[in-house]
Amino acid sequence: MIKHTASAIALAFVLTACGQNNQAPTAAEIEQPAVTAEQIAANSERINAWFDEKYEESLQFSPMGLTFLGRKDKYDEIDCFTIECMQEQLDWRVAATKEMEEMFDYDALSPADKISYDIWKYQTDQAVAGKEFVYNGYVFDQMNGPQGFMPTFMINFHRVDTAEDMQAYISRLKGIGRAMNQAIDIAKESASRGVHAPKFAYEGVIDQSQKVITGAPFTEGEDSAIYADAKGKIAALVETGEVSEEDGEAMLEDVETALLDDFKPAYENIIAFAEDDMANSPDPDSPVGANTQPNGEAYYNHLLSTQTTTDMTADQIHQIGLEEVERIHAEMESIKDQVGFEGSLQDFFKMLRDSKDDERFYYPNTDEGRQAYIDDATAVIDNIKVHLPEFFGILPKADLTVKRVEPFREQDGAAQHYYPGTPDGSRPGIYYAHLSDMTAMPKRELEVIAYHEGIPGHHMQISIAQELTGVPQFRTQAGFTAYVEGWALYSEWLAQEFPDTYQDPYSNFGRLGSEIWRAIRLVVDTGIHSKGWTEEEAVQYFLDNAAITETQARSEIQRYIVMPGQATSYKIGMMKIQKLRQKAEGELGDKFDIRAFHDTVLGGGALPLQVLERRVDQWIEEVKAS
Repeated sequence: MIKHTASAIALAFVLTACGQNNQAPTAAEIEQPAVTAEQIAANSERINAWFDEKYEESLQFSPMGLTFLGRKDKYDEIDCFTIECMQEQLDWRVAATKEMEEMFDYDALSPADKISYDIWKYQTDQAVAGKEFVYNGYVFDQMNGPQGFMPTFMINFHRVDTAEDMQAYISRLKGIGRAMNQAIDIAKESASRGVHAPKFAYEGVIDQSQKVITGAPFTEGEDSAIYADAKGKIAALVETGEVSEEDGEAMLEDVETALLDDFKPAYENIIAFAEDDMANSPDPDSPVGANTQPNGEAYYNHLLSTQTTTDMTADQIHQIGLEEVERIHAEMESIKDQVGFEGSLQDFFKMLRDSKDDERFYYPNTDEGRQAYIDDATAVIDNIKVHLPEFFGILPKADLTVKRVEPFREQDGAAQHYYPGTPDGSRPGIYYAHLSDMTAMPKRELEVIAYHEGIPGHHMQISIAQELTGVPQFRTQAGFTAYVEGWALYSEWLAQEFPDTYQDPYSNFGRLGSEIWRAIRLVVDTGIHSKGWTEEEAVQYFLDNAAITETQARSEIQRYIVMPGQATSYKIGMMKIQKLRQKAEGELGDKFDIRAFHDTVLGGGALPLQVLERRVDQWIEEVKAS
């Protein structure tokens, strides 16, 4: 049928397990009666209502996902983590996509609705393709896993306004035990198939898990983070008169019971699994990439496809990385000369790394230094906020706060990160910083990271996407990594055009350091997972080519080892957005409007890169015709 063929053409770049027909349409297929504007409008109303209906159905699979959106549906439930539940969701998704293809004629849709159709199908195809690799990824590692996520979720996202909310909180504490054990079952099955996390990953899991269940009511001493959170939320209910002191005491007893009977045993099971399987961890002096796993080469190629939303090979990505490292080095040389440093670029890197007592380059490793970092990050974000209307027509409504990572999951030198707020703005976005070791947090990197994680980076893009009203709801929550991280890296570069940014040459060097960091990722990620590099080889390449500290370099490389392919998305996405801007500037000349370009990129939510290109091309043609 025409709609299948047309959809396949739009998504020909997607390599999926669904076996799409990528042949060009025949002349007979092209010669179809013209579709009227009235028909397109009617179809638009129908398909968007269908998308919203199906999106709501999909949300019901994830009570925790509903909470992230600020909703209190299924507020007393924790997601199911079994393979059977995952299969149920996939079956639903495949059936819904088949229904979409049968109900709607692709050629009778508007350009905007075709994009929604293509994104829905793309997401389904990628999910189907990923089924083959369900046991390849690590369930527990130092970066991810329920051991750190669950308490973070309960503390920061389960809001308690009523007695019912607190009862739901207690129910969730019990449910966490069940979910954790389901995750352990999958991890054990993966291990039985020859997939074992590195020793450093298990060490991180054990450390995080022990921190979560240290302190009252688990051990003697100060309250644990989760218990302190529950106590605080109950105390607030008592203070407002929502519950009596007697009821509050009863709630606290229920919290203690849930933590000791359900929550703690699950964490002990995680620790036991990690300690047991650590004996099977790969030799740290040998290759540790995804390609060493069963079916590992296909697994890594699948991850490159999903993370970059392209069909680029590992070799192509590796070569782009090498070329970008060389280009950025030349710009770094200019700044080295500007500040009057005599010596090689590698000598300059070493000076910056080793000058940890120089307050020009590092904050004091004290609580005052940590607060100064948060204050300064907030200040540079506030400066960007003032000038946003000069570069954007669409602006985010949600606020942003800068916070230190909670002690139970904080790691020296680990990457900063962002948690989105709610679509209605009731909870702000949070930019989290790891500040346990300030000697791993150079001042020159503060500004560029704030732009990446905050504004105009992640917070702005994700908040705008969540607040969109002109697209189906499912698109407001889409998270294509190459687009999301590509935009954040583009934002670091874009910030140069804002007043009062990167005024210190060392901060501008930090910007280049961040960009070369992402270029290096293309080299080391593909090196580790497709070329047999060891951890030490990857760490050394990082140190040879950037001013990064060894603590940062090792933390980053260990992150790439446990998250194959993810690190390649940043530079690939950034370069695509830059090329689209260059194309628009070249074709539109005086008609080019930076605000309209950015609104075009952000105004459709996160997109696969070739769909983004199609959207920008449509905008260019509209401007030309105006």
